[in-house]
Amino acid sequence: MTRRWVVWALVAYLVVAALVLLAPVSYSEIIVGVWSWLRNDLGWLWFGAGWVEFAANVVMFLPLGFLLTLLLRHHVWGFVLALTLSVAAELVQSVIPSRVPSPRDVLANALGAALGAALAWLLVIRRERRAEQTADRNPAR
Repeated sequence: MTRRWVVWALVAYLVVAALVLLAPVSYSEIIVGVWSWLRNDLGWLWFGAGWVEFAANVVMFLPLGFLLTLLLRHHVWGFVLALTLSVAAELVQSVIPSRVPSPRDVLANALGAALGAALAWLLVIRRERRAEQTADRNPAR
């Protein structure tokens, strides 16, 4: 996997995430709409609106943990940087009208970043390292 692709994907992600996280817009109507659909159309009465928002935050930060881990080549550093960016985004939201920072959001963001970092580590980096080790043991003649 080329490093250039990862950098471009990370830049694109950061632009979109910044627009979503820092826009002075309340997403409560979207959350309530998804929650109503789950409750009324699918019959998921147990799935509250808070869980919709939590799941959205997990999904939103999963690519960040994935891409940072690929870029930094280590799952812990990818996760730590993603967590730092999550906390920074929540702090910035405290000065934006109609946005409310939340420790629960940081938890969801961290969970998403950790899942993304773990996926990058398990699916890409470990496989590449095993291939390198195999190549080192069996050099081409």
